[in-house]
Amino acid sequence: MSQAIALRAPIVPPSPARADGPATHVHASPAQIHFLGLGKTYPGQAQPALHGIDLSIRRGEIFGIIGRSGAGKSSLLRTINRLEQPSHGRVLIDQVDIAPFDEDQLVALRRRIGMIFQHFNLMSAKTVWQNVELPLKVAGVAKAERQRKVRQLLALVGLEEKHHVYPAQLSGGQKQRVGIARALVHDPQILLCDEATSALDPETTASILELLRDINRRLGLTVVLITHEMAVIRDICHRVVVLEQGEVVEQGDVWRVFGTPRHAVTRTLLAPLQTQVPEALQATLRASPISRNSAVVLKLTVLGEPALSELFADLGGRVRLLQGGVQTIGGHALGQLILSVQDAPHDTAQLLERAGRWAEQVEVLGHVV
Repeated sequence: MSQAIALRAPIVPPSPARADGPATHVHASPAQIHFLGLGKTYPGQAQPALHGIDLSIRRGEIFGIIGRSGAGKSSLLRTINRLEQPSHGRVLIDQVDIAPFDEDQLVALRRRIGMIFQHFNLMSAKTVWQNVELPLKVAGVAKAERQRKVRQLLALVGLEEKHHVYPAQLSGGQKQRVGIARALVHDPQILLCDEATSALDPETTASILELLRDINRRLGLTVVLITHEMAVIRDICHRVVVLEQGEVVEQGDVWRVFGTPRHAVTRTLLAPLQTQVPEALQATLRASPISRNSAVVLKLTVLGEPALSELFADLGGRVRLLQGGVQTIGGHALGQLILSVQDAPHDTAQLLERAGRWAEQVEVLGHVV
């Protein structure tokens, strides 16, 4: 029934900021991660997990990867540290192709790319301090330096007083903070987050997102995350890519993709965050006018805070606001309005043209008496 109308060699990167350094705002700069014609097919599977991925992730940004189950999100994320070897195409980190890396180069690469997981992956028999310290011991770092680094990172994630505690005595949020501290021990330039908040309650999720934002600002890390929680992408990411059956179907700034999603898959994923048509109204909608008293029902996506009186006057006729609200995404205000327009002095095409002066996207939901 509804009809949408769109109107508008080893890596040698710069040294990261120290965890105890001053807090600075990091502006996204030229691409740090490039996927070029990337494809991945697993043995025994006819359908590729990834196909023709051309994508760039900028240095210092928080980048989200979303898609339905089986879309290829985890496969794409794991090619960045070569836990997955692409079947074809290339992955460049700081303009260096990581495909030919030998074992020693891969070890160095993975120390520059931290990773945090949904289920924390902590060692239950070791304390918080020991869990964070372990990668440094494996790398042969001297004891004094290990102690300095662990103390610094536990302060960063707010767990100084829990250094002697075992994982079983921690909440889910505290366990994830340990995981984040451990991922930062080698001063990485890139942090990969694999469903890092999916096992957490909403309040704890908010605190972990704030911590990741702070780390991104202070340390200048490029953060790449996958999640099925669209609110996480909305609240923390600068840009987002949408995958479907291993291919990129949409990408861009989060406020733009979330405000005016173009692809059907994107609209389906974001539906829970969109302004919904009230059930009582939905039941009365018809595809075409059924009487001379019928009103057309429009859904408008508006950039900024709409001036309703001026909008209503421009549409003409009797205009009613049936549902609506304004949210801020990435510093941009986005309004979604559901209006009924009755007795307009214009035909439907003219009405849509007038609505388009105010909206990024206009959708005809139907007609009601």
